Amino acid sequence: MDLEDIFSGAGPLGRVIPGYRPRAQQIEMTRTIARALENRERLVAEAGTGTGKTLAYLVPAMLFGGKVIISTGTKTLQDQLFHRDIPAVREALARPVTVALLKGRANYVCPYHLERNLSDARLRSREEALHLQAIARFAARTDSGDRMACGDAPEDSPAWSWATSTRDNCLGGDCPHHKACFVLKARKKALEADLVVVNHHLFFADVWLKDEGAGELLPASNAVIFDEAHQLPATASLFFGETITTGMLVDLCRDTRVEASVSAPDFPDLPKAAGELETAAREVRLGLGLNPLRLPAARALERREFLAAVEAMTARLARLDALLESQAERSDELAKLHGRCREAADRLEKWLTPMPEYAATGIVRWLEAATHSVLFHATPLNAGELFARQIAGDPRAWIFTSATLSVRGDFSHYLHEIGLSGLEEGAATAVWDSPFDYPEQAMLYVPEAMPDPNTPGYTGAVVEAAWPLLEASGGRAFLLFTSLRAMNEAHRILTARMAESGIRYPILLQGERSRSELLDEFRALGNAILLGSQSFWEGVDVAGEALSLVVIDRLPFQPPDDPVLAARVDALKRAGKNPFHDYQLPHAVISLKQGAGRLIRRETDHGVLMICDPRLVEKPYGRRIWQALPPMRRSRVRVEATAFLGRPGGFAADLPASPAGSQASPDVS
Repeated sequence: MDLEDIFSGAGPLGRVIPGYRPRAQQIEMTRTIARALENRERLVAEAGTGTGKTLAYLVPAMLFGGKVIISTGTKTLQDQLFHRDIPAVREALARPVTVALLKGRANYVCPYHLERNLSDARLRSREEALHLQAIARFAARTDSGDRMACGDAPEDSPAWSWATSTRDNCLGGDCPHHKACFVLKARKKALEADLVVVNHHLFFADVWLKDEGAGELLPASNAVIFDEAHQLPATASLFFGETITTGMLVDLCRDTRVEASVSAPDFPDLPKAAGELETAAREVRLGLGLNPLRLPAARALERREFLAAVEAMTARLARLDALLESQAERSDELAKLHGRCREAADRLEKWLTPMPEYAATGIVRWLEAATHSVLFHATPLNAGELFARQIAGDPRAWIFTSATLSVRGDFSHYLHEIGLSGLEEGAATAVWDSPFDYPEQAMLYVPEAMPDPNTPGYTGAVVEAAWPLLEASGGRAFLLFTSLRAMNEAHRILTARMAESGIRYPILLQGERSRSELLDEFRALGNAILLGSQSFWEGVDVAGEALSLVVIDRLPFQPPDDPVLAARVDALKRAGKNPFHDYQLPHAVISLKQGAGRLIRRETDHGVLMICDPRLVEKPYGRRIWQALPPMRRSRVRVEATAFLGRPGGFAADLPASPAGSQASPDVS
């Protein structure tokens, strides 16, 4: 059976997949991917929302005949592929393809650590204890050990840290539960499977291990397909850099106390030193104030209180290292803990002391103060070059696909970010536009008279401008912000606005529950308003009437004081390039396309994308940004936007036309 037959409405996909319909773009994309797989080529493919890129790569991957690794940006998509999409395509094609799901070890129950911590863990609450018991019951009955399959303990419960292992504390072949290890079982299945589904973090962890000569996590393959490939540059930077966190030290202290109680109960200095280090690590966070922040290393170390706290932590770490060394022969676990402690001390010393190789290789040292921990980062400015070394000379097919990889068909920014532009062989590129009828289904609305985004009171102006549209849509909205601070401020203002008006819609706020729980409730309520920050800009699919309005507060330019961005800007200037046009602008365009993509998810969807930032129409670069968005009708007139939202189905013929035939007003075009 050829591809035309497979993808026809009466073909096997149509018989198996509910709601399936043929799309010309999907068939073209499938053919292109099939050729790339067959010829072991590199392909960067952008497929607009609704193209059906998942089927477009799964069908040729199953027909290919070689071993294929599929890497996704999120564990959610990973599970969707494994549990829903792949079984449907396999049934439709009637192919005896074996499939394996492989995640990082933190996603699997560790029988050894679970058994030890059930009795010895110092749990912080009764709820945490109940969750750990639930995980134990799950471990006794599961075949996979995958934490996402455990319905009785939330995926984000602190109890999981007592029931899983890390690369640092895994005993490997010396573990008494080696034969029952869920991680090893998953890897064995991956070795035997035709199709292996992983995520980007695991893929790069494998690359990092190979680069260090420390083994590998993934099996050899004939092809690699990256879905959500726009996330690869950020993931590559994480894995090709180095990070040491106070949270890692707190975990080290916790594990040391547990092991000391078992293997060195007669040596009280060890748990005492662990407690002192944990206290010192927490004081480092307090030394940076209450608010989250990001600072270059030099500026962070200028803060006397912080520097004193770091020096105290370093001294406590050295003390624990010496004590663990003295007790390391008493158990394999203590020896492991000593190795972890020494590695942490070495990384921290390397971060604190300017290293000549950092400057030579373009690595920037910076610090991030999160809610409860401090992260000491050493990040390469061009991780793409490091990734390109893994691809160069590799005979496999490499497929990169996403809805947002280019700026109006120009892939130069992405190709540079991922290192493909520097390879002699390069990569082929292709774009397939969305099959949706955007001029009929959607409107881009940019409100008039908005203040500059950097002025005080801007978030209040955003909520005020969005309020008439929220009334017109009857809730059913995402309000997306570029910062958590703006999101929380908008939540306070919106709550007060509803109280004043007497109009109430359910309000959901990122952080109150897990993302999946918030989305489930949003869909079920049908008239909710969800306020989110960066994690809701992508990978969120709400089709139908539950979502008819997406409000974006400002253009997603990276903060100018971001340490990595500042270092990258300096490097681009030294290279004679324009940092804004060569990096910051295309980066913002790709991010904005992700946020805009939340609105229209099906052929029957309709709604308004409201971008509040006046720079979209007032700055010369604004045209480049909005022209990269889907071809929605455009307006700056509030009544047009509210009328569009109020029409049955969103297609009322009596919508007041914009001067340019309902396509653009003079201010926008």
